[in-house]
Amino acid sequence: MNKNNPYKFIISGGGTGGHIYPAIAIANELKSRYPTAEFLFVGASDRMEMEKVPQAGYKIEGLWISGLQRSLSMKNLMFPFKLISSLMKSRRIIKRFKPNVAIGTGGYASAPLLKVASGKNIPCLIQEQNSHAGITNKWLSKTVDTVCTAYDGMNQFFPAEKIVLTGNPVRQDLLEIRSKRVEGQQFFKLNPELKTILVLGGSLGARKINQLVNEALDYFKAEHVQVIWQCGKLYETEYASAPLGNQNDKVQVHPFLNRMDLAYAAADVIISRAGALSVSELCLVGKPVIFIPSPNVSEDHQTKNALSISEKNAAILLRESEADEKFQQTIDDLLKDETLQQQLSENIKKLAKPHAAKDIVDEIEKLLKLKVKS
Repeated sequence: MNKNNPYKFIISGGGTGGHIYPAIAIANELKSRYPTAEFLFVGASDRMEMEKVPQAGYKIEGLWISGLQRSLSMKNLMFPFKLISSLMKSRRIIKRFKPNVAIGTGGYASAPLLKVASGKNIPCLIQEQNSHAGITNKWLSKTVDTVCTAYDGMNQFFPAEKIVLTGNPVRQDLLEIRSKRVEGQQFFKLNPELKTILVLGGSLGARKINQLVNEALDYFKAEHVQVIWQCGKLYETEYASAPLGNQNDKVQVHPFLNRMDLAYAAADVIISRAGALSVSELCLVGKPVIFIPSPNVSEDHQTKNALSISEKNAAILLRESEADEKFQQTIDDLLKDETLQQQLSENIKKLAKPHAAKDIVDEIEKLLKLKVKS
C-alpha cells in the first residue's frame, strides 16, 4: 500500500444491531491492519446505524431506503421511489469516494450500494450472519465476489464457489471469560455456592421471555437460583423499575448489561433469543444454553439458527408455542443434570469461530489484489 494513496473501504449494513456490529468489527480489524485507510459507512437514514456508527468513530451517509412490508401498506407504494433515489445517491457516493473494496453486512441500505459498486467492477464482499440468508444478501450474491457465512450448508442460498465459512465477528472481550468467573460473581454480588441463570432478550427486550421469567419467580426462590435478568429497555418500567412480585432478592433485573463479559462469566445456564450474533457469542462463551427464538422475524430465521445448534446436541431449543407448558421443567431438568450441562457446554464450544473478523478481512485483502476496472 502506498502511504500517499491509502486504501478506501466503503461499508454498508444496518437496520438492526445484527447487521451493524459485524460491520463495525470488520472496519476495526481493517483499521488495525491499515491505520491510514479511509472508511465510509452507508446506512438507511432513519435507522439505528446513523447513531451507532458515529459512536464507533466512523463517518456515515444515509440513504432514503426501507424494505417491503408484508402487508398492504402505503410504504410499499413508496418503495420504487426510495430504491431509485438510493441507487442514484449510491452512484454519487461511490463516484466521489472511489472505494477499493465495498463490503455489505445485510440490511436495506446495502442492496443499492453493493449493486452499484459491483456494477462498476469494484471488488465486493458480503457477510451473512444467519443460517437462513436474508433477501438482500441472496440478491447481491449473484454479482459480488465473495460471500462470508457463519453456517455450513449455505450453498442453498449462494453460489457455492463464492462461499467462505468465517463465522460472525463477536466482541473480543468474550475470548477469556473463563478467567473472569470470580470477577463476574463479585461484580453482580452473587453467592458462588448457588447456581446462576442469565436471561437475555436483546437490547430492547423480549416480551415472551420476560413473561416466562416473571411467572417463574416463585420457582427460582424455592430452588435458591440466582438470576441476572436483562429485561430490555422497552420493559424497564414494567420489570426493572417495579418491585418483584415475591420480593426475591436473588433475582436482579437490568434494562441492559454494560458488562456482558462478566454476566456470561458468572452464569451457569443462559436463556436467550437466537439472533445471529447472540448465537455466535454463546458458542464462544461455551455455557449450557436454552434458546427461545422469536417467531416474529423474517423467514423465522431465529428458529433456524437455534435448530442448527440444537441438532448438534449443543443447546436446548424451546419454542415459544410450548414455552408456557415446558419452561420451568426445562430449566429444572438442565440445572439438575450436570452431565447434560457438560455435554451442551463442550458441544457448543466446538462451533465457535473466534477469529471471524480476521478471517473476513483476510478475504478482503484478497479482493484488494483485484484491479478496479472502472
